[in-house]
Amino acid sequence: MRPFRLLQITDCHLGSQPGEKLLGLDTDQSLYDVLQMVRAQETPDLILATGDISNDAGAASYERFIHIVKRYFPQSPIAWLPGNHDDPMNMDLVEDLPIEARHIAGGWNLIFLDSRIPMEEGGELHPTELERLERELATIKLPTMIFLHHQPVPVECEWIDQYVVKNADQFFKIVDRYSQVKVICWGHVHQEFHTQRRNVDLYATPSTCIQFTPCSKNFSVDSAMPGYRMFELYRNGRYDTFVKRIADKVYNIDFASAGY
Repeated sequence: MRPFRLLQITDCHLGSQPGEKLLGLDTDQSLYDVLQMVRAQETPDLILATGDISNDAGAASYERFIHIVKRYFPQSPIAWLPGNHDDPMNMDLVEDLPIEARHIAGGWNLIFLDSRIPMEEGGELHPTELERLERELATIKLPTMIFLHHQPVPVECEWIDQYVVKNADQFFKIVDRYSQVKVICWGHVHQEFHTQRRNVDLYATPSTCIQFTPCSKNFSVDSAMPGYRMFELYRNGRYDTFVKRIADKVYNIDFASAGY
């Protein structure tokens, strides 16, 4: 049986104008390259952006994001959730509004949470988001994936783990009551990560632009290239996932930077 293919892209950091750069990298170009790499392999059934879509939170950057993705995948639905660099009010100004909050497809329940704290780098789940999560898990018993921007567990990278979801304990108290939760996945950390907690797989996904060095005490830019994560979801609750990265291109990146 053909699986439902969910493409996760994250931390695109697009500017409001074409050609804007992050630590020397043209974030438009790296997103083009990632989407082209995906298109050469397959067409996803859903494209999900897990935050920091924009670098400046400008309304134009979100319109540009939609335009770029539709250029490569005109028929694929788009879903998104905000990151700490995003402005949800400006996100909602786009003409063709993506899917938000929740989506059921391929026999799976996909829940998109907002972990953004306005004007802060770190994450927290507002009580209304936790209430929504509990309500949806109690109501819909399909195999479930939960997506958010910030990491709910440390990723063994000291400088960025100060931004872990502040009330992750409350989040996991809810998750632990519902055995249909199979996967929790996020962005924010600009690196690949996997661990398991009580039979739930926890994943972080590489950015479509710059990468952070895993297991680093201080801010450090990794030599790994931009990438994406694909999930292949089966109706019986089984799934496969993999990460792919740009392999045949060298970008102009400031690897010596001490921050951004």
